[in-house]
Amino acid sequence: MCGINKNITFHLTHHTFAITVTLTNGVPIESVSKMLGHRNIKIRQQYAKIGDRKISDDMPRVERHFVKVIH
Repeated sequence: MCGINKNITFHLTHHTFAITVTLTNGVPIESVSKMLGHRNIKIRQQYAKIGDRKISDDMPRVERHFVKVIH
C-alpha cells in the first residue's frame, strides 16, 4: 500500500527512530539511550558511531560560526 518493499521489524523501527528521528536531529546519545531503554553500554556504543558521523557533518557549521567571530 505504501510501496515499502522491506520487511519491517521491531529492530528496524527501533534503529530508524534512534538514528533518523533523534540522533540526526541533535538529540544527545544519552537521551536516546534512555528513551530506548538501553541498560548496556555496548548498545549505546553502536549508536555512538552514528553520533560521530553526525559530529563530522556538523563541524562545518561550527567552523563557519568561528570564522565569522574571528573576522
